This record gives sequence, structure tokens and C-alpha cells, in this order.
Amino acid sequence: MESPSTDEHRATIIDGKAIAQVIRSEIADEIRQLSQKYGKVPGLAVVIVGNRKDSQSYVRMKRNACAEVGIKSFDEDLPEQVSEAELLNKIHELNANPDVHGILVQLPLPAHINEEKILSEISLEKDVDGFHPLNIGKLSMKGREPLFVPCTPKGCLELLSRSGISIKGKKAVVVGRSNIVGLPVAMLLLHANATVTIVHSCSQDPEQTIREADIVIAAAGQAMMIKGSWIKPGAAVIDVGTNAVDDKSKKSGYRLVGDVDFDEVCKVAGWITPVPGGVGPMTVAMLLRNTLDGAKGAIEQ
Repeated sequence: MESPSTDEHRATIIDGKAIAQVIRSEIADEIRQLSQKYGKVPGLAVVIVGNRKDSQSYVRMKRNACAEVGIKSFDEDLPEQVSEAELLNKIHELNANPDVHGILVQLPLPAHINEEKILSEISLEKDVDGFHPLNIGKLSMKGREPLFVPCTPKGCLELLSRSGISIKGKKAVVVGRSNIVGLPVAMLLLHANATVTIVHSCSQDPEQTIREADIVIAAAGQAMMIKGSWIKPGAAVIDVGTNAVDDKSKKSGYRLVGDVDFDEVCKVAGWITPVPGGVGPMTVAMLLRNTLDGAKGAIEQ
């Protein structure tokens, strides 16, 4: 990768919003063809328990995205006090419904419900979130193909590939080891033949490790933790972090920043995703893609 030659250097911004829009139009075309050929469209059930404002806004966004590409939305809005048994019954009902090709349970769930128990009851063929233990297990094995890959990690790799950034043989560092992003994205990078290191809260000298990376995927949940001096000149930086920091100039009193100090890293990196407008829109686009793939599997059998 080329290193910047002057102080004027600015990284190429990877516009996740624009890339996600291209993917959504590709999905809409495929759904039209599916509908014309079989008279059926993909269906996604989005289950939300309680009325957390952030969860409701995520769910609204997912449902709007479904409507935009032609996926039928099955809305399941359950009260905060719903019992675990009632929620399990609802999951079993959706598993049995042939018009539902994907089931998504918005997390977090209320404290009285066992999250792991609920998620493992979602049918493997409808696990569009990609978190079923069998999907994750296959992702972690060489030569095995999971039915679905988690949406945010899948979106990260799609951003690299659509930006023309090659992964094979490159040194990739993943910052963070969560089940949702860090671990699955590290496995996807391995599948793409990168040499992968995971840096986490117990790592010694994370700066030095990150400085050697051709590709950095930051998913630590620490606002602006990664500084410009930590980045190898010309590296590709994918920032998964979404952190609210106080900002009196904003009406809301805060602004969103990533795990990467964008202004500093911009001057060193070859490519970088902004926050917001980088990885976020891709997560929703990959959810739509997984739902379409699930539907194709079921409808074209």
C-alpha cells in the first residue's frame, strides 16, 4: 500500500451509505425477479420486547428497509412483561410459518428472559442474524459453510471488497473480541486468507500490534481510542464503534464518534469508514441480503 507523501494526505473515505444503497437496489431487483417467477417474496419477522427507545428506532429502521426492497415484514411487538414461555411460543410459531424466511429478535431482552435460550430456538434456516451456535460453529471451521454470517462482520468484509482492498496475505488486526463483531469478523478475515491478530483489553502493547496492520477493524466500544500514530501509513481502517460523546453544540447534547480518532487517522490511513455512515448502513443491507438468501433457499427448492 502506498504511504502518504505530504501533510496534505487524506484517506479515501469508504462511503458505507452509498455502498449499502447499491446493495439494496441489487436486492430489490432480485426480489422482483423472485416474485415474477414464483409469486412469492421474502418475509422477515422482527421481534421486539418492551419499549427501549434505541431498540425501537433500530427496529423501525429495519422494517422501513424491508419495505423499500420488497421484503414482507412480520411485526411482533411484545410487552416488557411477556413471559419467556410466551416468547418461545412466538418463536416456534414463526419457525413454522412458511412465509417467514428470517427471524430477528432485537437485543437486549428484558432481564427475566434468557437470551441464549431464545436465540438457540430460532430455526437454523431462519437465523438471518447468523448467531445460532451451528452457524457460528461452521464459521469457525475450515472448509465449512455457515448458512448465514452475522450481518455487521459480513458488512465489514463487503466494504473492503467493494472498495477494491485485497485481504489475501495481508496483516489484519481486529480490536475487540465480542461475539457480535470481533470474533466473527476475525474468522471471516481468516477465511479470506489474511493473517489475523485480535487485540483486546488484556493485550500488551496494543498500539504496536495495530501499527503493523494493513487492515484494522475496530470494534472495542471505546470512543476515539485508536490514534493516528497507531496506524500504518496507507492501512485500511474499518470503524465499527458507535459511541455517544458530549457535544453542547448539538441539539441532542451529544454526537456519535467511532473507536477511531477520525481526524487524526484520516491523515495516515489509505482508507477509512466514517461514523456515522460507514458500517451502520451495511449491517441493515446484510440483514436484507441474508433474508433474501434464506427465501431463495426455501422458495427455489
